[in-house]
Amino acid sequence: MLSPFLFYVNTQEPTDHMTIRKPHTEKKEPSNAKERETKDLTLWLPTSVREAELRGWTEIDVVLFSGDAYVDHPSFGAAVIGRVLEDCGLRIAIVPQPNWRDDLRDFKKFGRPKYFFGISPGAMDSMVNHYTAARRKRSDDAYTPGGVAGRRPDMPSIVYTQILKKLFPDVPVVLGGIEASLRRLTHYDYWQDRLRPGILVESGADMLVYGMGENPLKEIATLLKKGVPFSSLRTVPQTAFLIPKESPLPKQKHWETLVLNSHDDCLRNETLYADNFKHIEQESNKWYARRLVQVVGDKQIVVNPQYEPMTTAQVDYSFDLPYTHLPHPRYDGKGDIPAYEMIKNSICLHRGCFGGCSFCTISAHQGKFIASRSEESVLREVEKVVQLPGFKGNLSDLGGPSANMYGMRGRDLSLCKQCVRPSCIFPSVCKNMDTDHSRLIALYKKVDSIKGVKKSFIGSGIRYDMLLNDNATDKEKESHRLYIEELIAHHVSGRLKVAPEHTQDAVLNVMRKPSFKLFHRFKKIFDQTNKKLGLRQQLIPYFISSHPGCREEDMACLAAETHELDFRLEQVQDFTPTPMTVSTVIFRSGVHPYTLKPVFTAHSSEEKQKQRLFFFWYKPEERKRIMNELHKIGRLDLADRLFGQRIETLATYKKKRK
Repeated sequence: MLSPFLFYVNTQEPTDHMTIRKPHTEKKEPSNAKERETKDLTLWLPTSVREAELRGWTEIDVVLFSGDAYVDHPSFGAAVIGRVLEDCGLRIAIVPQPNWRDDLRDFKKFGRPKYFFGISPGAMDSMVNHYTAARRKRSDDAYTPGGVAGRRPDMPSIVYTQILKKLFPDVPVVLGGIEASLRRLTHYDYWQDRLRPGILVESGADMLVYGMGENPLKEIATLLKKGVPFSSLRTVPQTAFLIPKESPLPKQKHWETLVLNSHDDCLRNETLYADNFKHIEQESNKWYARRLVQVVGDKQIVVNPQYEPMTTAQVDYSFDLPYTHLPHPRYDGKGDIPAYEMIKNSICLHRGCFGGCSFCTISAHQGKFIASRSEESVLREVEKVVQLPGFKGNLSDLGGPSANMYGMRGRDLSLCKQCVRPSCIFPSVCKNMDTDHSRLIALYKKVDSIKGVKKSFIGSGIRYDMLLNDNATDKEKESHRLYIEELIAHHVSGRLKVAPEHTQDAVLNVMRKPSFKLFHRFKKIFDQTNKKLGLRQQLIPYFISSHPGCREEDMACLAAETHELDFRLEQVQDFTPTPMTVSTVIFRSGVHPYTLKPVFTAHSSEEKQKQRLFFFWYKPEERKRIMNELHKIGRLDLADRLFGQRIETLATYKKKRK
């Protein structure tokens, strides 16, 4: 959707100069243009030539292209990167959701930047954004005004880069965001059903910044301002790039290098693809990682090790940048941006997750070490949110990737720095992990004491397995008890999200999730606490069907067990393979990357539909189908648990069917 202030450059091939070019004509402004003029557009990063001119700029240092609408908020990647580079003293412009199907004027309007083009394809992977688990096209886009679909292509990282390389072949392009981060090496594309090489190969970009990009981009900006050529930026941590296969690796003291199986070898033998992933995940979760190298054809992808986990000061820096916390005025009158509406009154307390779930990409992108904000930074943001237009007193979430990991780390960090374990809480809570919730409880109370805050809710999922750790110290156990009471008494908006994901141990082990027995324990405590407080709140559990390791019989048992707990499941999903997860590697290769042993996985649409069917045992129209499936898998004993229908023998069932 185009802004009324959007100025276009002429549509001929771009020239070599970097000066912003003015258009021949201006678009006619709509009737509400005067109202928009009253807003100070310089509070946002410029999205048009006119806005750049309001700042007195005649050229741009970095032009960012975003697959999302521009919301100036720390939950939106383009805003974060733009603000970080701005703070480094660079002149930044953002082109949100450029039209890639017309004469490409959106890609030309700012001309040639001084340093590079950056691409932030979106806060959500574009393919997950566009398609369901059944590969059906979605009809909406939560990151677009009005929720309108079709404002970004599949894989913007590739499409945008190829356009820019055609228009400005000598200007470097830097990829960032989750889409590129998860595709830095050989990966499985569920939507095309094939292994693809690292995204640098297919896009033609010059550099990839993976993970949370503040630190590498600050270093890149510093070096470029000093006059270091972009082509020489080969030892910046947390970046990846392509070099010829025979070229020596850039020298860097203290870096160890691990050479992975080549992309071509992975295509010939997908067990090698699985074998690669074990090393990729372990290096992603290390405090001090090795440099990874993978040969692709006549080139090699070099992935430099990531920075050490961000400090509290570094995280505060990112969240304290001068965001408006509002969508750009260009969207006035064009409908709400659903993703913004969902998070506008929420506060992120930390980054990272040490849960290590097999199907989750968080640790691959944010790391397993928790990087928490200071209380002061959190409270500053709360005070800012309270002043936003339309705030009515309720904070929708005080959370993070997992709501209750704020401030947590190993007691002895020297042990953490040597650890390659993918999860700190599976199969059991690490004895070195300090799970004291006292600091988090204190922060909740400080937030609630701020004038203008009526209620703060926890919308992120909590890890109840940490709260039921029998090996915790007495001090930790007391903090767990107090946390549960604080949570239920003051921070549940009638429904509390938790994610057991399944009920059967065989499936949970593949998922790296705790036994469902812990959910039973937590539900009992939840119900008792509600009764004690005179409340009637609900637990809302999340479950996944068709996950690797899950058979139809497992789903039938899940249905029976959740029925006996009086759940009619709402929050359910079919497993969707996304790049750079253990589960996806199993789905594609058929083996577990840590053992290289076979794991059963449902692949066909029919298999998936049969598994998903069991979520909806309570729907009368599905009962006959479920009974037929119970018959086929030889589990008619579950009919009584599901429907109160005792079927003594198979012959009796067949007779009733007739």
